Amino acid sequence: MIFAINIVRGEVMKNKTCKNYKKKTLILFLLFLFLLFGCMNGHSNNELEKQPTSKGKLTIGAKDFTEQSLLLTITSVYLRENGYEVETVSNMSSPDLRSALVDDNIDFYWEYTGTALTLHLNEKGENDPETAYKKVKGLDKENDIVWLEKSEFNNTYAILVREEFSKKHGITTVSDLADYIKNGGELKLASEKEFYKREDGLKRLEEAYDFDLSSDQVIGLDYNLTYKALEDKRADAIVGFVTDGSIHNLNIVALEDDQSFFPAYNVAPVVRKEVIEKFNDLPELLNNIAERLDNETIRTLNYQVDIEHANTLEVSRNWLKEEELID
Repeated sequence: MIFAINIVRGEVMKNKTCKNYKKKTLILFLLFLFLLFGCMNGHSNNELEKQPTSKGKLTIGAKDFTEQSLLLTITSVYLRENGYEVETVSNMSSPDLRSALVDDNIDFYWEYTGTALTLHLNEKGENDPETAYKKVKGLDKENDIVWLEKSEFNNTYAILVREEFSKKHGITTVSDLADYIKNGGELKLASEKEFYKREDGLKRLEEAYDFDLSSDQVIGLDYNLTYKALEDKRADAIVGFVTDGSIHNLNIVALEDDQSFFPAYNVAPVVRKEVIEKFNDLPELLNNIAERLDNETIRTLNYQVDIEHANTLEVSRNWLKEEELID
């Protein structure tokens, strides 16, 4: 009888011990979860504290050629590094880009003084860079468009010839080329089609330098094909730009515009007035880029992308690092 009672008592004690063990285990498990989620929450809060607050969102536009793509990428990387959210819109024509700015669809883009004067404002282009800049800045002020500091690089038109052609005929200026044509010299000129339509286009160039090319002497090509035509000797001269990267790659001579025919085309950030008022540090940031750009710099960057086929983002970041604008 006593033995039976002891067995029952033992079972009861065993059950109590088991229940106590489970209870303790549950408490320890809940305590573990509490500590775990507490640590995770603390870590999450610390991470949020470390995240920089965005200064705001900017939409930047660009035209449809390498130089503009570089300016867009350089600017977007730099502004992101300085706390801005950036959206980019690229491959736009000059008129569409200007309309996007005026209609508040973009906040700013890089524009050329000569393009703004002749194409957007229907004004006469200016040969002197400072005169062109002051003129366009004053006119656009009435449109609530702010021109920040212009860069030293002047992407104006140029008449380009092969070095061997220049040496053979003693041609180093556009006046030399005009004399060569008037004296019966054989010449084929390749040009992109827009040059025919512009105020500072082919017909005005002929008038300024007093020469005339027949339709058989002019080859209309897409811009990217004009250099190939010069290299293959299908053309003796082409209409190009001073900052083209291909000048580095080919033995090309840019003829001196000795009559100062071509207007200045210095580039500058063009920003809506309300954007400047909203983001006080934006002018200083954009001017940091503009003041570091000159003809040789942009020509080298164009060369790396167009001729060496380097990645635009990589080229842009490398330049920003070299200029100590980013780490």
